[in-house]
Parts: sequence; C-alpha cells; structure tokens
Amino acid sequence: MVDNEIGNAELSVGDIPSFKESWSRIEPFALTFDGYKYWGSIEKCAEIAAKPPATLTHLRTCLFFEARRWAHQGNQPDAKSMKRIRALLFAIKEKVRSGDLR
Repeated sequence: MVDNEIGNAELSVGDIPSFKESWSRIEPFALTFDGYKYWGSIEKCAEIAAKPPATLTHLRTCLFFEARRWAHQGNQPDAKSMKRIRALLFAIKEKVRSGDLR
C-alpha cells in the first residue's frame, strides 16, 4: 500500500512535518508507515491505534490509522481529530529527536 515507506531507523526530524502544518502536508507523511502491513491486518492495526501510544511505532500506527480513516470517509479531519493528529506529530518528532526509535 505504501510506496514511500520510511522505517523508524531511517526517519529524521526533517522528514516529520510540523504539528502546525495542514492536513495536505501531514497525510503523505502519515502514509510513510504502513500499519496494516506492520501489524499484519487492519483489525490488529485498529486495535493498536485504539491504545494510548507509548513507542514511536505505536505513534506512527495511530497517525497512519487516522490517515486511512479519513481517506475512507472522503473528508478532511475535523478539529478534534486534527488536535490529536498534531499531538501525534509532536510526539513522533520528540521520539526521533531523542533517538527513541522503538
């Protein structure tokens, strides 16, 4: 599904959009991680995305799942979802910045 995957070890702070960016800039980054492939199924990805994220992989799973969810709905994220998406981006950037790439 994802043509431009970036693994956690290859991810740099510069790859991550600012949490202030628009959805059109955030969505392509969200799709650099394929949560369906990583977790082996849509159901497992959804299960992981529903839990509070603790690792970089979990954070990226949540962001990926948000991107897929909104794509399936054919809409842009609403304000409440964008707040969560922006928090995920901020946390992803902090994990990468600190070298915590799990």
